[in-house]
Amino acid sequence: MDLRIISLSNPKENILFDQVLFERAEQGLAGEALRFWESETPFIVLGKTSKAEQEIVADSVHQDRIPVIRRVSAGGVVVQGKGCLNFTLLLSRTLHPSLTTISSSYEFILNKIILALNGLGVASSFYPPCDLALTKSKRKFSGNAQRRGKNFILHHGTMLHHFDIALATKYLQFPQKVPLYRKGRSHEEFMENIVKDPQDIIDALAKAFKADNMNHHIATEELTHLTRLLTNSKL
Repeated sequence: MDLRIISLSNPKENILFDQVLFERAEQGLAGEALRFWESETPFIVLGKTSKAEQEIVADSVHQDRIPVIRRVSAGGVVVQGKGCLNFTLLLSRTLHPSLTTISSSYEFILNKIILALNGLGVASSFYPPCDLALTKSKRKFSGNAQRRGKNFILHHGTMLHHFDIALATKYLQFPQKVPLYRKGRSHEEFMENIVKDPQDIIDALAKAFKADNMNHHIATEELTHLTRLLTNSKL
């Protein structure tokens, strides 16, 4: 599996590069990959069907000129920035029977991550459909989403390590749909950093998914694909 540690120059490029990897894999032009990236500046990501007017604090977002970007996968709205490590998995449905259903794929992927984090001294638990939270406090540090294709799935998630959680309160409304374990907690009561060096997280997850073919290079074909998506993107 390719290990891609690639942070691009702006949030939209980073979000759309995940889509590039997925579409190229679906077209038979690329294989399995694990990518890591992080943004130096805050931005908001909408799920494929999220409604911005119901999810974001519009006045604060507009006043601070926070970019709002829609991703190709489902899931809820998140605010990202420095201290939030993103990981992206491109996995073959042929090679991994556990990816057959949405629920089994989340269980397969997130249980691997739980075991990897255990090796760093982070005790975490999987809360369906797609959260990871610290076992003792039941506070969330990782949200996940998927786009499922015919041959591959795109699974991407966040990993809070030194993130300013107050940004969630400033820019996001309380979500309309919440998991039961949240129990009405505010963003700052519900979210928590795992306070680990991001390189240690990268190393642990790369080992868990056997991603050892390091590739920092963006191919010309990938860049062309990304440029096309940027040109056609509306949000």
